[in-house]
Amino acid sequence: MFPRLFTFDTPEFLRGIFPEHISVYSYGFFIAMGVLVSYYFMSRRVARYGVDSDKLAALFMWVILASFVGGRIFFFFEDLSHFVENPREMLRFSGGGFVFYGSLVFAVPTMVWWLRKEKVPVRPFLDIVAFAGPIVHSFGRVGCFMAGCCHGKVCSNFLGVTFDHPESLARPLHTPLYPTQLFDIGINIVILIVLVLLSRNKKFAGQLFLVYIVLYAIGRSINELFRGDEARGFVFGTGISHSQFIAFLLLIISALIWVRWSKRDENRL
Repeated sequence: MFPRLFTFDTPEFLRGIFPEHISVYSYGFFIAMGVLVSYYFMSRRVARYGVDSDKLAALFMWVILASFVGGRIFFFFEDLSHFVENPREMLRFSGGGFVFYGSLVFAVPTMVWWLRKEKVPVRPFLDIVAFAGPIVHSFGRVGCFMAGCCHGKVCSNFLGVTFDHPESLARPLHTPLYPTQLFDIGINIVILIVLVLLSRNKKFAGQLFLVYIVLYAIGRSINELFRGDEARGFVFGTGISHSQFIAFLLLIISALIWVRWSKRDENRL
């Protein structure tokens, strides 16, 4: 596809600070677009909780930082020995390099901490986040598709997509692969549709967020069957990928929280 959207010459007065040429990569560009769209979506819905644009921007900064750190740490641990032997690759951000579940695991506690600090009702707010999450994630997967990361296995049917760009992270090149990035977008779209339908008759505060986590865990576990970037490794030497294992844990945790939240007032976690 197009891992690099475009490259332009750095203005003369910035040459001492930045390199002579600056490239805009599709992966980072589409993640940024997803953040902007989700920020707009949430800004239209959080005023009822006393969260103005300044507070929302502050929350986004904390969540972006936590997501960056968590996604990067989980990425390193998927192939730790490789990064220990090649430490310079830790600084490479041209495409890929993040694990969604790592971002999620770090972002949610950070969000809860901030909401409590600002005395914002946590569970009703998380129900809004349930919509914003799939929006950001879908844009991010467009970036993955453009960069070639998170690709699928070799595909012998009409679903196959061939990556030819020499900078693409897909392997092997010039060979039809399952477009698992697009499958993930489809999963997130289905989740959004379910959330819209369920929001009209939800049973308790926080339910939409839990539904989001559960549906994505199920969808991601199925999508993993088609993933071809096997360098991510497997758990305990089995055929279970790291993402499938994390999804299983999230399903258990979500079930326990579901029972707890369905019996409690919305102002209590």
